[in-house]
Amino acid sequence: MTSPHSARIYGLDTLRALAVTLVVLHHYILFVSNDDATFGWVGRIGWTGVDLFFALSGYLIGNQIFAALRTDAGLSLKHFYARRLLRTLPNFWVVLALYFLWPAWREHAELLPLWRYLSFTQNIGLPPGTGFSHSWSLAIEEQFYLLLPALAMIAAALRWRIGVAWLAIALVVAGGMLLRADLWSAHVGGNKYGTYFYYKLIYYSSLCRLDELVAGVALALLKNRHPGAWAALTRHGNAALVAGLAIIGVAFWFFLDKRYGFAVTVFGLPALGLGFGLLILSALSQRSLLRDLRIPGAASLALWSYAIYLTHRGVSALGSAWLADRGYGPETALAIVVLLALSVLGGWLLYVLVETPFIRLRERYVPSNLAKPVFSPVLR
Repeated sequence: MTSPHSARIYGLDTLRALAVTLVVLHHYILFVSNDDATFGWVGRIGWTGVDLFFALSGYLIGNQIFAALRTDAGLSLKHFYARRLLRTLPNFWVVLALYFLWPAWREHAELLPLWRYLSFTQNIGLPPGTGFSHSWSLAIEEQFYLLLPALAMIAAALRWRIGVAWLAIALVVAGGMLLRADLWSAHVGGNKYGTYFYYKLIYYSSLCRLDELVAGVALALLKNRHPGAWAALTRHGNAALVAGLAIIGVAFWFFLDKRYGFAVTVFGLPALGLGFGLLILSALSQRSLLRDLRIPGAASLALWSYAIYLTHRGVSALGSAWLADRGYGPETALAIVVLLALSVLGGWLLYVLVETPFIRLRERYVPSNLAKPVFSPVLR
């Protein structure tokens, strides 16, 4: 993520805003309106917004880690974890408290034991239909934040060649495909409850959902360890944009046609990883249409996206019940506008009241991921 003093990359804001918008629209048809027609195919495919978040996280976190490892100061695991936890835990804990203390917020759904959420293991064998189920993706990201820097430091300490990192990325993608193929064959294909097991064993699984994360990591690795190749690729940002959109378009078509099929389950997620990776590459490329694309409100949505992701389901549950009592069903235009606006408002409030104060604490006490403080020379 760019610092406040660097040139803002509007393309990344656009992608993050797109990701949270897709997720909110998808959850609206899934948990509020229960009608696929509410937002058409966009709502149906909106679950891929999580995959776009994964790809963005893979790049942004990978870039922080690899950039720090290249410096004389080096990467501090203590500082990295402190910065990550101050960024993610306060919002999560506040919303988690709402889910446990306010049944209407969780749509009166069952919750897993509290320790599962506190340990970020709630995605493992997660039964569909539980309260706060969308936190499965946060669990995977926290697991990723825990493991990647430690693995990178081990590799650096052992002086492994860069080829080992690329081999590891290839093995993760290939291993995920093989695992999904095995799980689908054993539990989904031909099973009357196949959709249930698809979500419980494949969709929510950490090992099955690494494709987009490692796509982002691969971009960060290219940027930090292969500057010549990175410079060559970023000279063709618009070509990357066209290729990414084409790949994503094909993947969307297959997912919309047969989301739970064998081939789509095995090959569709790597395709999304490749497509979203190309969009991120385009957003980082000089003289790219996506890099400089400024959509009104996108920067704000990007800034509030984590808070919106956490709060939008609870806010929509409360708001839709209130509107229904007054004769406005979730499929009405008024309800859609009001609930989407409330989703943004709820996220903004969490961002202002909780996230921002802790971000300020982070910047004051843990200003960087580096192992040693870096002092700038003072001009006299």
